[in-house]
Amino acid sequence: MSEQPQERREPEKRPPGEEKSKPWRAEGLPPSKPRGPKINWWRFALTMLITYALFFAVSSMFDRTQVETISYTEFTRQVQAGNVQDIYATGYSLQGTLKKPAADPQDHNAKYTKFSTEIPVFANQNQLFAQLSGQHVNVRAEPVADQRGTFGNLVLSLLPVLLLAGVWIWVLRRGPGMMSGGGLGGLGRSRAARPIESGKVRVTFADVAGIDEVENELVEIVDYLKEPGKYRRLGAKLPKGVLLTGLPGTGKTLLARAVAGEAGVPFFSASASEFIEMIVGVGASRVRDLFDEARKVAPSIVFIDEIDAIGRTRGAATLGGHDEREQTLNQILTEMDGFSAEEGVIVIGATNRPEILDPALLRPGRFDRNIVVSPPDALGRTAILKVHTRGVPLAADVDLGRLAKTTPGMTGADLANLVNEAALLAAKRGNKRVSSADFADALEKLQLGAARSIVMPEEERVRTAFHEAGHALLGMLQTGADPVRKISIIPRGRSLGVTLSTPDTDRYAYDENYLRGRIVGALGGMAAEQVVFGLVSTGAENDLEQVTMIARGMAGRWGMSPRIGPLTVLFQDDQSPAASATLAAVDEEARRIVEECYETAQKVIRDNREKLDNIVAALLERETLDETEAYEVAGVEPRPDIQRGR
Repeated sequence: MSEQPQERREPEKRPPGEEKSKPWRAEGLPPSKPRGPKINWWRFALTMLITYALFFAVSSMFDRTQVETISYTEFTRQVQAGNVQDIYATGYSLQGTLKKPAADPQDHNAKYTKFSTEIPVFANQNQLFAQLSGQHVNVRAEPVADQRGTFGNLVLSLLPVLLLAGVWIWVLRRGPGMMSGGGLGGLGRSRAARPIESGKVRVTFADVAGIDEVENELVEIVDYLKEPGKYRRLGAKLPKGVLLTGLPGTGKTLLARAVAGEAGVPFFSASASEFIEMIVGVGASRVRDLFDEARKVAPSIVFIDEIDAIGRTRGAATLGGHDEREQTLNQILTEMDGFSAEEGVIVIGATNRPEILDPALLRPGRFDRNIVVSPPDALGRTAILKVHTRGVPLAADVDLGRLAKTTPGMTGADLANLVNEAALLAAKRGNKRVSSADFADALEKLQLGAARSIVMPEEERVRTAFHEAGHALLGMLQTGADPVRKISIIPRGRSLGVTLSTPDTDRYAYDENYLRGRIVGALGGMAAEQVVFGLVSTGAENDLEQVTMIARGMAGRWGMSPRIGPLTVLFQDDQSPAASATLAAVDEEARRIVEECYETAQKVIRDNREKLDNIVAALLERETLDETEAYEVAGVEPRPDIQRGR
């Protein structure tokens, strides 16, 4: 039995450009519909334009060689001489032909037969017409269209129609994707429709450090993407969405990319602001296009950064429920409801303001998990510094653990910037390795600002020294205050001097004693000026801003005022008399707290005036005192961690 020869199937040919716009099309999808013969409509339109331009260029060239512009006086002279054969008038413009060639008034060697001229406003047109009739001149008034000729008028009238028809046919032949998903010119196509290739930028959990608890929340998602059968046998479903919340720079985007890198799946990254346009409906179209592409290459990850730009609570917008932002949000909600967990498409969102997100976006079934990405602790900062210093040659005196303890509150982005600044300083100084001094100067630059080369008057320099010494002395003596790390009267940034105080360890809750110590320390500079000079300067502006914020929080947020009680005052939008009275009471309590702390600060300064003068003398001589020097000059027993040589 002979076998029938199999028909050879030719590979499917796609229209030009489709591979570029859809590079991640999954195998096994049905072939696209035949589009018929290909016609390059842009080339056709360009050919018509060139033909039109050449036609009129050639025709105008022939006309220009024979038509000469002459004055009205020369024209009347030719009429009186009986040398004008015919003319045609269009308003005040005259064009005509001579019976015999005449010499050009501008160039006597040239002759002209056809001419054009302008009739002056004050000329008597009736008299001119009588002269023309007397000389038997043929006078006619033809429309401009008739002067072009039949072929010229035909080209001019048909060319716009042909161009419009060509553009319209091109739009129709682009298919439904252009009218629905892509929009005219790709207006509705998502800029994130292409996933980031893992081979080019591969980020794994090895590049993420300091937030192990967040990694543990995401590891099982990676495991599910790799081995979905293990979870499906137990009836477990893949979360549709994961919301990462936290301060800027804590590594939310890096975590999302690490999940894709560990799982080895396509990663679509987009910012929420990319979906918003002035044209209503474009954002929703881009969302559809993005999710369609993600489904085609599933399993995949769709990452939407700053999702609060479109995910705010609906109903608060001034344009009502039909504005572009709310339509885009509705489309995201619909898309997240439209795919099942078996498809393997995970949406990861990131935001700094989760409190303003719409409840419909946060409910289970959309964003099933809400993971808080907090700033790292000391051990986490040490691990992050190790990651960012992998390619940085470090000197032997660099202790990353010690450096991490001096950077409380810094995020991963801050630490990466610190390492980069230290490397830049080392390169600028010509060092082969980054030393501890480079890190210290870089940290000082980031925390205190760049030094300014200004010369202060001696009186102002002394006042600045007393101001900073007041801050430092209260930081050393006040119970609960953060220890002093550095004092400087070198102008930096917007300040004339700086006193740096940081806690020994990371703090996550603050008691009343600590907050009062913070206020007393912040008022130390103002208190020192008042005690020494009898009046204060404008140098305490930033100190008073911090003091006011802390005192109002103690009275209105944290229940540390006996008069307000254990209440949180949130009457920003309430204009009722009761709300106004409560806010007034909060301000009165905040004033009381600040005044008590200010009296304490002045008393400490008076009781320790000798220590204050010693610090001032050292500052005027050296301009900068580090932690050990400051405690030694003041004659204050250093903290235990200082004695250990932190």
